[in-house]
Amino acid sequence: MHDDRNITEHRLRRVLTERIKPAVHTHPVPLTVARWEAPDEPVPVSEALAARYEPCATGDAWGPAWGTTWFKVTGSVPAEWAGRTVEAVLDLGFDRMMPGFQCEGLVHRADGGEIKALNPYNDWVRVADRAEGGEPIDWYVEAASNPVLVHHSPTYEGDKRTSGDRPLYRLARMDLAVFETEVWELVQDLEVLQGLMTELGTDDARRYEILRAVDAALDAVDLGDVPGTAAAARAEVAGVLAAPARASAHRISAVGHAHIDSAWLWPLRETVRKVSRTSSNMVALMDEHPEFVFAMSQAQQYDWIKTHRPELFERVKKKVADGQFVPVGGMWVESDTNMVGGEAMARQFLYGKKFFLDEFGIETHNVWLPDSFGYTAAMPQIVRLSGSRWFLTQKICWSQVNEFPHHTFWWEGIDGTRVFTHFPPVDTYNSDLGGAQLAHAARNYREKGRGSRSLVPFGWGDGGGGPTREQLARARRQRDLEGSPRVGIERPDAFFEKAHAEYEDAPVWAGELYLELHRGTYTSQAKTKQGNRHSESLLREAELWAATAAVRVPGFGYPYEDLERIWKTVLLHQFHDILPGSSIAWVHREARATYAAVREELQRITLTAQQALAGEGGEELVFNCAPHARRGVPAGGAGRPAAERGQQPVTVEERHGGGHVLANGRLLVEIDGRGLIVSAYDLEARRETIAPGAAANLLQIHPDFPNMWDAWDIDAFYRNKVTDLVEQDSLEVTESGPSSVTVRAVRSFGSSSVVQSVTLRAGAKTVDLVTEVDWHETEKFLKAAFPLDVKADRTASETQFGHVYRATHTNTSWEAAKFEICAHRWIHAEEPGWGVALLNESTYGHDVTRDVRPDGGQTTTIRLSLLRAPRYPDPETDHGRHTLRFSLAPGATLGDAVREGHALNLPERVVPGAGPVAPLVAVDDDAVVVEAVKLAEDRSGDVIVRLYESRGGRATATLAPAFPITAATESDLLERPMEGTAVGAPARDGRIALTLRPFQILTVRLHRA
Repeated sequence: MHDDRNITEHRLRRVLTERIKPAVHTHPVPLTVARWEAPDEPVPVSEALAARYEPCATGDAWGPAWGTTWFKVTGSVPAEWAGRTVEAVLDLGFDRMMPGFQCEGLVHRADGGEIKALNPYNDWVRVADRAEGGEPIDWYVEAASNPVLVHHSPTYEGDKRTSGDRPLYRLARMDLAVFETEVWELVQDLEVLQGLMTELGTDDARRYEILRAVDAALDAVDLGDVPGTAAAARAEVAGVLAAPARASAHRISAVGHAHIDSAWLWPLRETVRKVSRTSSNMVALMDEHPEFVFAMSQAQQYDWIKTHRPELFERVKKKVADGQFVPVGGMWVESDTNMVGGEAMARQFLYGKKFFLDEFGIETHNVWLPDSFGYTAAMPQIVRLSGSRWFLTQKICWSQVNEFPHHTFWWEGIDGTRVFTHFPPVDTYNSDLGGAQLAHAARNYREKGRGSRSLVPFGWGDGGGGPTREQLARARRQRDLEGSPRVGIERPDAFFEKAHAEYEDAPVWAGELYLELHRGTYTSQAKTKQGNRHSESLLREAELWAATAAVRVPGFGYPYEDLERIWKTVLLHQFHDILPGSSIAWVHREARATYAAVREELQRITLTAQQALAGEGGEELVFNCAPHARRGVPAGGAGRPAAERGQQPVTVEERHGGGHVLANGRLLVEIDGRGLIVSAYDLEARRETIAPGAAANLLQIHPDFPNMWDAWDIDAFYRNKVTDLVEQDSLEVTESGPSSVTVRAVRSFGSSSVVQSVTLRAGAKTVDLVTEVDWHETEKFLKAAFPLDVKADRTASETQFGHVYRATHTNTSWEAAKFEICAHRWIHAEEPGWGVALLNESTYGHDVTRDVRPDGGQTTTIRLSLLRAPRYPDPETDHGRHTLRFSLAPGATLGDAVREGHALNLPERVVPGAGPVAPLVAVDDDAVVVEAVKLAEDRSGDVIVRLYESRGGRATATLAPAFPITAATESDLLERPMEGTAVGAPARDGRIALTLRPFQILTVRLHRA
């Protein structure tokens, strides 16, 4: 037989596109359209309904960037359409290739109730299944003219304040039409067969069976009367659509989904509307398709619906109860997991799962994070302590270098906890259920022979939209279809139960799930990251002192509602495009204002509690919120600092050759004439910290123009060119006294300037560094380098509730790919017996390299990533003034790094009062860190204490409450009792024996007497 395959396949593409699809809607009748431009920000529906509308027509331009235009659409169904299915086609001017990234609409009835949303793949509204004729149309379309910002080019349209006012869209079509059901079904038949056929091999007989059937169907179509011949064409392909799949076909659990970024190329206020638009379509689709299951994560997004669209929320609640609308994830938002602090990660689950329990009576069991940019090794333990059993991710498939070896596996965290994890082999969280994607999932699945199933999230996402009726039609046709994986729509938990049961002995992956991409997100938008770190620290302070005052001071009210509201605000801004710095300028401008307001409110809560605890008096009391004692003030207490015996004053001398020498009896620090640290000598250990011939606190600037994702990525080639900022405009001693000495260097470079201050304090084993930058560079990367005379094969970086080790060498491609890493408050390098910690107050990005001394020994260079200047999506990223604090700690152990990292991030506060304040709780082992002290969420007045073992070893400790208790209970992150052996029964004096394994997180509920 002659090979006519290409001819038939091309014929199918053209006939589908040019004849059959356009015949789905016939006999169009224009609707009457009027418009009203909402002033400034979106308005309530009631205001729009009462507005004065002006006539408009299709073809008219509308919609400046970030504007809202309301269209009033009226008409009636022609009498001659009686008995026919009728739909309105409302095309706002969509680009069919970019759902979720452009204009969108929400259709309202004249009474204000929602009907459904409009987007490029959902531009229809059903009027009648069987029209009677004369049905009136009286609708209002709330149309958002969001600018298209996906082209990765610099633009000022990412902020309403700088965007233009020209119209972005033209009204394309506003018609009533007859919906030709049989034609629509034919389209679905042919598209499914087209997708399947082109994925089968050219030597597969099944491909040719489909080809001949399609050829016959196209012959049966009269191109002049598609509706009249669609049934005959469908009959020609019915046989190939009925052929069952082979017994060993891969099984796909299809889960409806609409990944909605809580902010990204749109501001938070627009996400509120995106969530409503998507959810309204989903509940409408559920009404028509009882088999449809839609999973939505992010409790914040449900809360937005509840707050802004209460009628819609009631519809969602009903569908949740029916099992169709499925809350997943259990987190407040789909957060970043690299930079979020440990306690904040716990609160993501506390407030997320609590919302689902309170509103729906549902306990979520899976963690749903398809799009976050890598996953902390602390996550498995946090997941299990939240009461969750399973973890889902997708983003790891984006890694540039190494393919992740598993799709279903056990993920092991730093403490040894394991969580059953799935990484969908379809390699997208926005599947269209087309043949190409399903075939890729089956081919790509790495567990063949052991497992047989994978999960596919389907539906338009990122900017929302969700599944469509076409995608549901594909699922039905591919439920049991020869040549295709078997597709079944089901809930995520059903998939995980089956996958777990068939592959309980899945392989184990230990440690972080590092994404070999988007490494620049540890640094971009420094003020957003600083706002997050400061807010986490301030929340710790506010809760500790408010809890202490609530227990100690009669009549003091614990600010439950205020703290919960602030926590939820901070958690929202940990979303994986806000905290990582990859959103438009509008988002980060608002984030800076929000963090400023959070700071002011938390400082007020803290001061109110401290004043209540201090009482009336003139004695200066130092409040120590850190988890370790300092200057004689206990952790979690307040008092007068004790003078340290034998503490030497700080001295400063001129250095031979220029510069200054600082000494305090513990450290000898040399600052050369360039203002750089050329020696930091540990007098106690008699060890030099700085690598021979090198200089520390050296600012270095690189070109920064990654291959694609500007704010997200740094590519390894940035290192090929570096400029050391060694020239100084001035160098002087700005503070000199027995308690501290500060040397300040001023530098200019490019369009920017920087002031670097180096301070040595009496009795300190750290060198404190402050870098004040007025940054106005473009596509540049600023680093601070610390070459250390330490042979370290690995470094330890703080992460949530512990630390993670990473190799300093690049023996394999896996290590080489980690050329930029994330650390929280500290990073530590050591050789046996001696180490160095580099501490920071708000920096997350770091890199570590190895060098060779002149004599052949190895040195280790740690660099902090301070600032970037990508132009997309915010063309002025990081421009402006920044104050960045970090410290160098020579001779530091891991324990020192933990202690000093907390001390830097939790400064002392001085409040006048009557006398010392004893800690509310105390722990007698410095390796056991108290992470949080608060009152229980259930308003019982019980005290919640969260602790963890911080050094990676076993620990036994005593927890001593300074108030009477009746019992102590080990609890999960939701403060519910759990079975465990880590908490002993309280002794007569209330003390509680604790036993912790390495990096164990322990939440103790202290029941007050």
